Amino acid sequence: MFRIAGAGSVTAARLSAACCRAVTSKQFQVHGASLHVLSSETSRKTRNGPAHRTPPSWQSVRAMASAGESQSKINYLFYGLAVLFGGGGIVYWWSRKYMRETSKDGSTSKKAAAPAAAASKEATEPVAETPVTATTKSEAPPAQPAAAEAPAEAAPDAESKKLLDATPQSYPDYEVMPEIPGHAKYLLIGGGTASFAAFRAIRASDAKAQVLVVTEEEELPYMRPPLSKELWYSDEPKLVEKMKFKQWNGKERSVYYNPPSFYVEPKELAYQENGGVAVVKGRKVMKLDPQKQVAVLDNGWEIFYDKVLIATGGRPRNIPVFERASQEVKDRVTLFRGIKDFKRLDEVSKNASSIVVVGGGFLGSELTCALGKRSRDSSLKVIQMFPEAGNMGKVLPEYLSQWTTAKVRGEGATVKPETFVKRARYSDGKVILKLNTGEEISTDHVVVAVGLEPNTELAKESGLEVDDTYGGFRVNAELEARSDIWVAGDASSFYDIKLGRRRVEHHDHAVVSGRLAGENMTGAKKPYWHQSMFWSDLGPDVGYEAIGIVDSSLPTVAVFAKATEKDTPRAVVEETGESLRSVTETEAEATLPAKEEGVVAESGETTATPEVEGVRETKVFDLANYPFALFPHPESATDEAPAPDVEAAAKLVAEVEAENRVAPTPKEDYGKGVIFYLRDDVIVGVVLWNLFNRMPIARKIIKEGKQHQDLAEVAKLFDLHADED
Repeated sequence: MFRIAGAGSVTAARLSAACCRAVTSKQFQVHGASLHVLSSETSRKTRNGPAHRTPPSWQSVRAMASAGESQSKINYLFYGLAVLFGGGGIVYWWSRKYMRETSKDGSTSKKAAAPAAAASKEATEPVAETPVTATTKSEAPPAQPAAAEAPAEAAPDAESKKLLDATPQSYPDYEVMPEIPGHAKYLLIGGGTASFAAFRAIRASDAKAQVLVVTEEEELPYMRPPLSKELWYSDEPKLVEKMKFKQWNGKERSVYYNPPSFYVEPKELAYQENGGVAVVKGRKVMKLDPQKQVAVLDNGWEIFYDKVLIATGGRPRNIPVFERASQEVKDRVTLFRGIKDFKRLDEVSKNASSIVVVGGGFLGSELTCALGKRSRDSSLKVIQMFPEAGNMGKVLPEYLSQWTTAKVRGEGATVKPETFVKRARYSDGKVILKLNTGEEISTDHVVVAVGLEPNTELAKESGLEVDDTYGGFRVNAELEARSDIWVAGDASSFYDIKLGRRRVEHHDHAVVSGRLAGENMTGAKKPYWHQSMFWSDLGPDVGYEAIGIVDSSLPTVAVFAKATEKDTPRAVVEETGESLRSVTETEAEATLPAKEEGVVAESGETTATPEVEGVRETKVFDLANYPFALFPHPESATDEAPAPDVEAAAKLVAEVEAENRVAPTPKEDYGKGVIFYLRDDVIVGVVLWNLFNRMPIARKIIKEGKQHQDLAEVAKLFDLHADED
C-alpha cells in the first residue's frame, strides 16, 4: 500500500498517478492494493476527507495514454525518488523538468508536458502556460513548490476529448485500481431497507453524492416483507425463482428495490462526476475508528469516510434448545430472515412431510398461514407452537388474539398455544421435539421465528454505546451515536421525542429512520418525530396496521364496525397498486382533517368515563349497535342534523365500560375497527383492524399526546362507515 502525504495537491495527484504506472510497468502482482492520498487535518475537512482519490483529468489521461513504456519507467522512477525524500525540492524539480523536455521517443522538446499530471482540483480561471526558455532552465526551483497554485486546465482538444469520454477501462491504471474504494464521502454499513432509504435521502439532498454500501449479504438491497407474504402465494415457480412476486392485486414486482443497472461498480465510483451508489457485497465491517474516520473490513481493507451510517439490522434470535442440539438437528433448523432463508424453506416445503414453526408473532403467524395454504395442495403438515395464549398475544388484546388463532387454524395449520420445546434430538432422518406438555412431535424441518437480536458487534471495537435495556446502538433523537456516525433501522435504540427511548423492528421504521439519518448526514439536523407504522397480513383477506407502542399489557379501548368487501389487504392493493403499505399510508397524508388545533372533532364535551382501580380494562364499542342519533353516519350528516345527545352518549359509554371490565367473549368476525392503547390515559398506540389508509390520523393523535375523555368520539375520525352501502 502506498500512502502519499500532501492533501490532494498537484504534487500528490502526480505522484499517485506515477505510482500506479510504476506498479503496472514492473508487472507486480497486486491484490487489493490501495493508493491513498493522505491530507492534513485542514485540507481533509475541505476535500471530502482523508484518502480522497481524484479522477484523472483530460490532460493526464492524454499524457498517460501517449507516454512511451520505456520512457515512463524512467520518468516515474524520479517520482519514486520524490516520494522517498518526502517531496524534496531538488528531486521533484529536476524530475518535472526532465519530463517536460522529453517526448515519447526520448527527444528534447520545447513544449511543456506539465499537463500530464494536472491538478485534481480544477481552477476557476484558465492560466496561460509559460514557455520554457534558457533562462528558466537555469533558474533554481522555488523555495516552496508544494504550496504553489495549481495550474488550471485549458479546454481539451478533439483528441483529448475522445480519451476523456472513454470508458474507465481505457484508463492505463484501471486494472490495478482496487476493487473496493479507499475512501467514501458517505459510507453505509448494511444493505437493507434502512440503507436504501438513506442513500435515496442523501442523493435527494446531494445530487452528486458518491455513496458506498458495504453488506454481508450477496444481494443488492431488497425488501423483506414479501418473503413471508406474497412470495408464498404465487402459482408460478419460475417467477419466484427470479425473486418476483404478485401483489395482492395480481401485478408482478421484484423484491429488489432497484435493478442492477442502477448501481455503479465500486471501483468506478470515484470517477462518477454525477455521483452514484455502489454496493460491496459479501464483506463485513469489523471496526470503526471514529477519530481517524476509517472503517476496517473483514479482509483488513480500510475505507476512509466523511459520514458513516450503521444499518446492520438484526440476526434471527435462536432459542437455547436448538443452540445446544446436535449438528444433525441444527442442519434441519431455519432461522428465517432473508432471501437465502426463503429459498431454503421454499425448497424444503416442496419435499417435506411436516414443518414446525416456533413463534407466534408477526413473522411466525404469517409463515404459518403461507405454509398452511401450500399444505392444502400437498401432504405437508404444518404445526405452529408458542408460549402465549394466542397468535400475536404480545400485541393484540386477548379476544383479537384468539380470533387470529382461529384464522390461522382455518388456513390449514395445527396451532398449539402455551407450548414450547424442552428438548430436540435427531433420529432416523427426523427431528424429535419434546414439548412442555409431555408430547413428542416428529418433523422434517423446524422454522424459528422468535424475533431479532440487533447486530451490535461493531460497538465494542468502535467505542460505541449499546443500550442495556432495549438493545441496539444508543443514539440521540437525530439518530447520531457519535460525531459523523449515525444508526438507523433495527439496530438503533433511539430517543423518540414523544414516546421516549425505543427500538423498533419493522419495515416502515427502517424506511423512516433511514430517511432521517440520510437527511441528517447531509446537514438537516432533524429529530425523530415521524412515527413509523407496521403491518401484518394473514393472507389477502385479513390484515391490520399499527403504530406507536402496541403492547397487549396496556389498557385498550376498541371500536368496531361492519366490514365490507373493500376492507381487505387485497382490496387496498387493488386500489393503490402498492403492496408496501408504508408507501400507501404516506400518500394518504393529504386526507388528514384540516383542523389545526387538535385532532378530535368538536362535537361537544362529554363526561369522563369512570375508571376502575386495579382492573386492566378492555372496553369494546360497536358503532353498528349505537343509536343513530348518538353517532350519525358521516354521509347523512347535514347542517340541519340535530346535535348528538351528549348525556345519552356518556351514559351509554359508561354502561358498555361496566359490562366489559373483563375481556369480552370472542366474536366470529370483528369486521373492521380501531384499537387504542393507553398509558396514563394518553393514546400511545393504535391498531387499525382491516382498516386502511387511515394511518396519518393515528399518527397525528399520538403526536399530540393529549388525554381524551371520550375515545368513542376519537374513533369517529377514522370514518369506520365510509365504505358501507
